[in-house]
Amino acid sequence: MPTKFYEPEPEKPSKPKRLCDGLREDLKNCLVNSDCVQKHGMTPKQCLMLHDDPSVPDECVKLRMQFFECKRSMLDMRNRFRGKKGY
Repeated sequence: MPTKFYEPEPEKPSKPKRLCDGLREDLKNCLVNSDCVQKHGMTPKQCLMLHDDPSVPDECVKLRMQFFECKRSMLDMRNRFRGKKGY
C-alpha cells in the first residue's frame, strides 16, 4: 500500500480588526458584568439606554462615551486622512 502525503490545511486568515473593536469588546464585557444585567435581568442594550441608573457603573458610561467618540471620528474627514492620534 503506497504512503499518502497530505498537505496541511492552510490556516484561515484572521478577520481584520476594525478601528473601534477593542472599545466595543470592553463595553460589552462591562455591561454584561454589571448589576443591571446580572441582578435586574435587563439586556445590555436596555442598560446602555439608562443614563442615571446606579446599577450601571461609571466605567461603562465612560466606555460608552469613548466608543461614541471613536465611531464619530471615523466619519470626520480630517481624521480619516491624518489618522487617529494616540492609536
